[in-house]
Amino acid sequence: MSEHELTIRVADLDYGSKEYEFVVRAPWIRGALEDHDATTNGEDGHLSVRASKSGPDVIVSGDLVATLSTTCGRCLGPAQFTVKSKIQALFVPKAKLIPAKKGKKDEEYELSPDEADMLAFDGENVVLDDLVRDELVLETPMIPLCSEDCAGIAPPPGSNPSVDAEEKPLDPRLAALLKFKNEV
Repeated sequence: MSEHELTIRVADLDYGSKEYEFVVRAPWIRGALEDHDATTNGEDGHLSVRASKSGPDVIVSGDLVATLSTTCGRCLGPAQFTVKSKIQALFVPKAKLIPAKKGKKDEEYELSPDEADMLAFDGENVVLDDLVRDELVLETPMIPLCSEDCAGIAPPPGSNPSVDAEEKPLDPRLAALLKFKNEV
């Protein structure tokens, strides 16, 4: 995933806001989620956003829709779910977000609480790839189900004696014991 697929050129926003429609390709989803339990179901997703500039910053808002597949948390069969997520982000130039540190090359920069809600961009292009991947991961259910009434893993035959007893006819030699049990 070295090449970015979901990119907005900042120069296109100089004259006002602009609508963007992106196809979130199934192979891109598969690659973006390769270290995650969920993956694509083979269908492309859709990203619809409006981007606008506010000074040097770029505001992005819109909707993400994608159908993903994973393992059911009860029966371990395949489970599909649809991600329908609102996306809102403030992108700021990287130089503005992480100020140059004088003489401190190896020291890690710690974001302030105000900066934690901002995403950095290179000044020319706003790349939405990481934002979309994060939304797909965050919208994945913790315990996905193939259906609301999933019964779970079926026990192997013969493992539940109470069910097996109801299915088999009663041995006539034990009828007296059953009669005694019901009286007590």
